[in-house]
Amino acid sequence: MLKAKIISTGSYVPSRRLTNGELEQMVDTSDKWIMERTGIRERRIAAEGENTSDLAYEAAVLALSRAGISASSLDIIIVATITGDMPIPATACFLQNRLNATQAAAFDINAACSGFLFGLSTANAYIKSGMYKRILLVGAEALSRFTDWEDRNTCVLFGDGAGAVILEAADGQSGILSVDIHSDGSYWELLNLPGGGSKYPPSEEAAANRLHYIKMKGNETFKVAVRTLEKLVIDALEKNGLKSSDIALLVPHQANLRIISATATRLGIGMDKVMVNLDKCGNTSAASIPIALDEAATSGRIKENDTIILEAFGGGLTWASAVIRW
Repeated sequence: MLKAKIISTGSYVPSRRLTNGELEQMVDTSDKWIMERTGIRERRIAAEGENTSDLAYEAAVLALSRAGISASSLDIIIVATITGDMPIPATACFLQNRLNATQAAAFDINAACSGFLFGLSTANAYIKSGMYKRILLVGAEALSRFTDWEDRNTCVLFGDGAGAVILEAADGQSGILSVDIHSDGSYWELLNLPGGGSKYPPSEEAAANRLHYIKMKGNETFKVAVRTLEKLVIDALEKNGLKSSDIALLVPHQANLRIISATATRLGIGMDKVMVNLDKCGNTSAASIPIALDEAATSGRIKENDTIILEAFGGGLTWASAVIRW
């Protein structure tokens, strides 16, 4: 049966590190407070003039190089992001142009922190249908541009970066076994960026009210996330006739170490089977899973025929999972 298979990965994070110690000088916080509540030690911050499409480009070039293919062979380019270069055009179009991927259509997906998996669902459907054979999927964010550096509860969380995968049509046992995506817009107020759209267009009033920065109700989001992610992974396992013990590696969205640990505990999975790079990168939204996946793949934590699960939870609210045989 035809499957969509990830044939290569790539990632990129900016060189600038913003440590908890530096944040102590900016807002009323401490390294201890941040570590206890999030598990983050540092996060990467894009340089001045370094845009989301620049981050995406670096990750994409690496993935293409590792696959040994040219950008001109791509059918589709999908970029998952909530921090695109501009409202118009899609960041994927900037990426397509820079890669000189002249044969590829390009578009963005906005599903917040679940965006990469929503993109994976789209790519999987395209390939399984036979419509397209080779797809570049990138999760890329420059969240630092939309972070309120005066809000001690949110400014400690976010970082910048990009991760990419190349997917191809393939026969055999390896490939994506399932992708499931979900949304519940009734929870939109838990995590949002109100300014810049038609509801609160750019204005002096919107700027004064700091509406162009990310807003989050952390405690409420935490409770919904833990409950939702446990069921999400259990449902994904049951759908594929698998047990928790069959998981070689869980690659979660890197939002909060307490959420990741709570989900693993409820599933009966040891943390040795969970990919965590949150301490180094912070929450990079749609980029977090592909960055973590690339690190796991290139460091030898994923081996051929391993069953891995990707899972995410984000603004919308949205949540998603994918089961992959590597």
